[in-house]
Amino acid sequence: MAQFQTRAGNQSNIDSANTDCPSAITVTEMPRERLRRCGPEALKDHELVAILLGTGYRGNGVTEVARSIVAAHPKEQLMAMSLKALAAIKGIGQAKACVFVAAFELTRRGLEKGIGILPVISRPTDVVPALSEIKDQRREHFVCLYLNARNQVIYKEVVSIGSLCASIVHPREVFLAAVQHSAASVILAHNHPSGDVSPSKADIDLTQLLVDAGRIWASMFSITSSSHIMILSASRSADCFDKSTPYYRVLLD
Repeated sequence: MAQFQTRAGNQSNIDSANTDCPSAITVTEMPRERLRRCGPEALKDHELVAILLGTGYRGNGVTEVARSIVAAHPKEQLMAMSLKALAAIKGIGQAKACVFVAAFELTRRGLEKGIGILPVISRPTDVVPALSEIKDQRREHFVCLYLNARNQVIYKEVVSIGSLCASIVHPREVFLAAVQHSAASVILAHNHPSGDVSPSKADIDLTQLLVDAGRIWASMFSITSSSHIMILSASRSADCFDKSTPYYRVLLD
């Protein structure tokens, strides 16, 4: 792990290391150094503002200036300010105000596209956006959605592509990815190209195999298999939605 040293004579520009960031390093650091070491989530609001500022002004270090700005203008207020209003704040000015406005605008655009927002699975139909592309596939696609402890999808993987009526899946492929991505649970899903809404014997046997394997993995890594979902095209069946343990059948138009 890299160790960061502070420069003598710049004590007004440094901030104490956040004790919430687990590390053996206890030296004081600049906000940018803490970001590299601990990640952006560990930084306080004024530290993030200090990084945008870059420098303070005569007699006031960047961290001190950032603290005073955040104390007077909370982050939600800063994000709503115009370029002119930001530039009028002591310690920001025209050039740094442009940096703030650009950063806020990028954030807004990212949020509009859903970037950084993890989908939450609270009911079977919540999987539709993540799995709709397999409903009309001519071969069986076995897909796993990996969830964190808050039931947010953190990773998706096509584990197997099979034939018209079957796919070959091994528990190793399913749960290894769960470990690699620190998942708390796994949702199993596959399509039925035939349009048959009923789980086949092979489906039932595979689900039981994966549930049994999930118990073993859960004892070692606290990972569980949540549900097995079948994605079907509604045009191939009269059913709309049906729930039958351990399967959920989601039919799409």
